[in-house]
Amino acid sequence: MTTVIVGGGIAGLTAAWHLVSAGVDGTDVVVLEGSPRVGGKLALAEIAGQRIDVGAESMLAVRPEATDLIREVGLGESLTVPATTSAAVWSRGRLWPLPTGTLMGVPADPEAARGLLTDAEIDRLVDERPWPEPLAGDVSVGDYLAHRLGDAVVDRLVEPLLSGVYAAQARSLSMAASVPPLFAAAQRGGSILAAAAAAGAARAGTRPGASAFCGIVGGVGRLPERLREALTERGVMVRTGVTVRELTRVGDRWQVTTGAVPAPAYLQAEQIILAVPPPAAGRLLRGVAPDAADVLAGIEMASMAIITLALDRRALERVGRTLPGSGFLVPATDGRTIKASTFSSNKWGWAADADPELFFLRASIGRAGAVADLQRPDAELVEIAVAEVGEAVGFPLHPVVDSHVQRWGGGLPQYAVGHLERIARVETAIAGVPGLEVCGAAYGGVGIPAVIASARAAASRLLTTKGHR
Repeated sequence: MTTVIVGGGIAGLTAAWHLVSAGVDGTDVVVLEGSPRVGGKLALAEIAGQRIDVGAESMLAVRPEATDLIREVGLGESLTVPATTSAAVWSRGRLWPLPTGTLMGVPADPEAARGLLTDAEIDRLVDERPWPEPLAGDVSVGDYLAHRLGDAVVDRLVEPLLSGVYAAQARSLSMAASVPPLFAAAQRGGSILAAAAAAGAARAGTRPGASAFCGIVGGVGRLPERLREALTERGVMVRTGVTVRELTRVGDRWQVTTGAVPAPAYLQAEQIILAVPPPAAGRLLRGVAPDAADVLAGIEMASMAIITLALDRRALERVGRTLPGSGFLVPATDGRTIKASTFSSNKWGWAADADPELFFLRASIGRAGAVADLQRPDAELVEIAVAEVGEAVGFPLHPVVDSHVQRWGGGLPQYAVGHLERIARVETAIAGVPGLEVCGAAYGGVGIPAVIASARAAASRLLTTKGHR
């Protein structure tokens, strides 16, 4: 029984791995990826002679899905934790420590945000106001928290964090889908500050040295590369540069149309897993699951760019310059172009050790609905990153040894209010189509562990409910 997996990002590769790990003959599994490489938004690029992550560079360690997969494919000894997680917020003309123990930006201790928030804004935060009525359904994170705690906590703490994860605007982002613990606290009707304090206390109770995040020595981008190797060793065909244009149901089988319109090629399969972004999935499902196609086509996608810089570390040291902590976030209200910067050589020991002459950092640009900055040429984005990060840390970053701009067009699905209900519609529609599954960042979370969980679940459903033999 042949299974074709459309999409060779971490979701598609994981789905294939789950099938062969469950005993499916690898020669019965085909992965088709439209781009020249596998991995999707997990990617490495050579910068100043070193391979550095230019996509996702860390994963939640408190969920097991990613670390389990990493160990399964033989990279367990390369798991690592950040050397520092001391981050800041660049706002109101300086860097302020990011309060620890927050619930997606809501501080467990309001006093920890004083300075970043004015005295009046702290007073408003402490003066927690009830929601007008019992919370019956989904609501945006920003609207809910602004009403209860004030606009400032949303603008200067919550939204910068959410923008880093979703490239989203807090006032349009589903609380039920994007911050389930906050939504659960809201439904209980209790204090949000108390919920943040409880979350902070729970994290404080973890074992010493434990980190909420982890990475891979040499970069998270090693994971899809190793997955491809492992799948190929099992007989799975992984093809890149293959555009899937159409899915057609022919009797009890699927016909997958690939290639250029004038010279199409066809694959036959009993089962299909779509592991592609919502717009692509919507196009492919138009003729076989139109209700699912309509929902997926309506999911907004946000674009972003990551600018990576390699600095002359020795030149910085000679003038006594150091970059503090793991990096900083930037509130949209401050009117800057960059939304965050990560000091990779501080955050990851392997990046610091890659070349003692170099210091690697990155800046990210791109928020949902704001595309003008992303239309600038690469050289201009590099200039902006150098200037703004330099302004934030208080000294010029020159000399820059090398730079790299990675654009992720339409890379992040937006979890608008009502997202869970829309995804439930998709799942209902897909369940009625024999031999068809979907997975990826649109369905159960955009983080790497969540995407891996989505892929494993899709593969499991094919194995258990749709008759894979």
